[in-house]
Amino acid sequence: MGKFNFISTEIPGVLVIEPTVFGDSRGYFMETFEEREFAAAGIKGPFVQDNQSKSSKGVLRGLHFQKEHTQGKLVRVVSGEVFDVAVDCRPNSETFGKWVGVTLSAENKKQFYIPQGFAHGFLVLSDEAEFTYKCTDFYDPSSEGGVKWDDPDIGIVWPEIDGEIRLSAKDSVHKGFKEQDYAFFERW
Repeated sequence: MGKFNFISTEIPGVLVIEPTVFGDSRGYFMETFEEREFAAAGIKGPFVQDNQSKSSKGVLRGLHFQKEHTQGKLVRVVSGEVFDVAVDCRPNSETFGKWVGVTLSAENKKQFYIPQGFAHGFLVLSDEAEFTYKCTDFYDPSSEGGVKWDDPDIGIVWPEIDGEIRLSAKDSVHKGFKEQDYAFFERW
């Protein structure tokens, strides 16, 4: 038996990953990544950059992508809880414009794999959340792109929270899904 349970979603290539957790009265231990098992599940790196953020309740980060140096992301929450979303931006895909979301928390220890060619974002559901992720390419600020988080053409059903959704200045001006040119994702 492997150390991970790889769960397919409605969008091929987007996976929810459940680690095997070994716990006792002292706490727990788990592996969060093992190259051979992930490669066997279709998640091929290399992963070249790790990132971590801390946000408070109601913060929505996204929906982000890079036009060049596109990134596959392996994401998880180390404290708190978020609702994490992947939107297929690959024009040649049968699921172009579709989204899938999953609740990630320190408690459920699930991970989410978002392949290259997707926009990604998350909403913090707990008072605070620390979010960490591995990327398959380096961050390139000159290549940033994004999609409006509440675009009705995508129709993401975000969980309701007490209070307002809070966006960065950059995230508040993203264009809608149909206003984008996704030619840069045609290779995925």
